[in-house]
Amino acid sequence: MTTTDSSAAGEQKAALGRSLIKLARPHQWVKGAFVVVGPAYGVADGKALTSGLVVAVVGAFLAFGFASSSCYVFNDIRDREADKLHPRKRRRPIASGAVPVATAKVFSIALLVCSAFATLLALANKDRGNWEAMSPVLWLALFVAGYVVNTTLYSIRFKHAVVLDVMSLATGFVVRVLGGCAAAGVTPSAFLLNCTFFVSMFLAFGKRLGERRTMGDQAGAARAVQMAYTDELLRMAVIVTGVVSLVSYAGYVQDSGVKYQLGFNLLWLTILPATYGLLRCIVLLERGQYDDPTELASKDRPFQAALVLFGMVTVAVMVLLHK
Repeated sequence: MTTTDSSAAGEQKAALGRSLIKLARPHQWVKGAFVVVGPAYGVADGKALTSGLVVAVVGAFLAFGFASSSCYVFNDIRDREADKLHPRKRRRPIASGAVPVATAKVFSIALLVCSAFATLLALANKDRGNWEAMSPVLWLALFVAGYVVNTTLYSIRFKHAVVLDVMSLATGFVVRVLGGCAAAGVTPSAFLLNCTFFVSMFLAFGKRLGERRTMGDQAGAARAVQMAYTDELLRMAVIVTGVVSLVSYAGYVQDSGVKYQLGFNLLWLTILPATYGLLRCIVLLERGQYDDPTELASKDRPFQAALVLFGMVTVAVMVLLHK
């Protein structure tokens, strides 16, 4: 083999590696933040912040991250023929031919194996809390498996069913929260699960409304289920799920019992930026400035400021509580 041939082979491997990374969609791992929600508020409620808890939560984050990437690969394998006809999706690694189908299948399985190994990090946490029926590893493995099953069913069936598509997506986020809580030994309240479920539905309906506003009649080409939704239904769904999300979060804050020197629950202060951020999201999606709440969160400065303020207040409460 000549030097030129070796160089060409090396470039092909590098290109394949980049395509595999793109196929795994690591930017979507940001959704794994839901794994941290339960443990974070558990610490705010007074649970000891130990190194074992941190390692276990990191393991849960990685387990769901690898599992979600595996599911994305499976979805792209399944939809490759339809993606080839789509003006944007045809650039995806499998549809474009950058990643062979056989390689993608092996990659999907490898990601699941990585997810399984990541669950073992939950062994670091010795405080099981109310999750004593099984070890943290088994609980986490159970929730990750449930996530994979739900996401696979979404790819095969649910994404074509009106309302059920959004409920399936929201269930995936709730399972993430449960997995994080199980790994950390934190008991999730009904308010927290309700808030997670309805916030997730709000984001999913918001994405569909944003697509409708920015793409108009072409929205059905990007997402077939859009044909079953009307503008009125999407607007109502966004508003209803947004309001229920705020009410659920307010209930969770009230139920948390976090108090400090000022004599009232300091987590209540997070309701202010949460309300502003949610209402701004509705306004911008309604205007058609963004077609995805995730894009909005990465580009809109006022919304980002609300997120930062929300995070700062939450962290401040945790620090004051453990001072």
